[in-house]
Amino acid sequence: MNNRKKTSIRKPVRRKGAQRYILLSLLSFAASVSVTRLFLQLTGYPQIGSGELHIAHLLWGGLLLFIATLVPLLYANRWAFTVTAILSGVGVGLFIDEVGKFITRTNDYFFPAAAPIIYAFFLITVLLYTRIRRRSSEDPRTEMYIIIDELAEVLDRDLSADERAEIIDRLHRVSQQSSDENLSRLGKSLEEFIESDKIEVVSHVPDLWERLQARFNLLAQKTITRGRLRAFLIGGLTGIGAWTLSDPLSIITRIHSPIGSQALLAGLFAAQNIRGNISLDSFEIRLGLEIAIGMILIASAVLLAIRKDHQAIAFGYLGLLILLTIINLLVFYFDQFSTIINALIQLVFLLALFYYRNHFLHRAT
Repeated sequence: MNNRKKTSIRKPVRRKGAQRYILLSLLSFAASVSVTRLFLQLTGYPQIGSGELHIAHLLWGGLLLFIATLVPLLYANRWAFTVTAILSGVGVGLFIDEVGKFITRTNDYFFPAAAPIIYAFFLITVLLYTRIRRRSSEDPRTEMYIIIDELAEVLDRDLSADERAEIIDRLHRVSQQSSDENLSRLGKSLEEFIESDKIEVVSHVPDLWERLQARFNLLAQKTITRGRLRAFLIGGLTGIGAWTLSDPLSIITRIHSPIGSQALLAGLFAAQNIRGNISLDSFEIRLGLEIAIGMILIASAVLLAIRKDHQAIAFGYLGLLILLTIINLLVFYFDQFSTIINALIQLVFLLALFYYRNHFLHRAT
């Protein structure tokens, strides 16, 4: 008998469907901040409470975060993670929306740096999502974690033929690849169990997410041709490039006149967006980057028009990425949340570039 104590394995295992939960949290976060800011602006920033009391929406965010933490601790069902993803996204949005109050001595909700902090936090989560979306290598231990999670479908009497086939396929890989005798034995036992005729198999009913994906793929196959998408990208990149150039060019024309430059600076100081040399330097950097990126995006549109697709995609990707990650941080500082719509449009065209590259360029090569 081998009494040698084995070292416990603490290596983390990625949950199946993690990218879906992160995406739900991202969308909930973005919607929470946007809807909150819009609601407060439309209603004149009302206060809940009387006298010295003021129940800030940060507290509601904290409450939702607490509930989101409790749900997966209390319930083992798979739907608990979906609920947690949505509640955590909304909770973080309500919480971080008031960050300006807690980084200033005056509790300034409209502090210029608040919007860039919120946007940077969102970008970090987007980066996490893009990393999780990449398919990782699955060792036998990871495969077994996924298999055990999938067996919940048996308990819920919701195991479809496709899910059964996927479990069997994973069990085969565990048996073939595992050097752990106990893991192999467990895999063979589960394989015998799942292949039994007594296992109840039901017809797969697509959930809302699967139905939306299927409809999008069908619509894309029918309507998104290479020519149409090329024209869409040419128009969009030209428009975004021209819009990005319009602000710095307008400022350049104004500063040529003493009255115009004085009015511009007075407006920035009045809005308390420029509070010293650092703010002024950031404003100058923003203008310089907007000129450079505007020209890059227009160049990308021109390259697409003359069918230099690979160069066009590289230029467009570079321009939109810098626009979304660097320039928008500076724009949010000076213009607060007025550029949310612009950021969404930029994201749409970045995704369209990815779609064009993956479905047309890779297929052609």
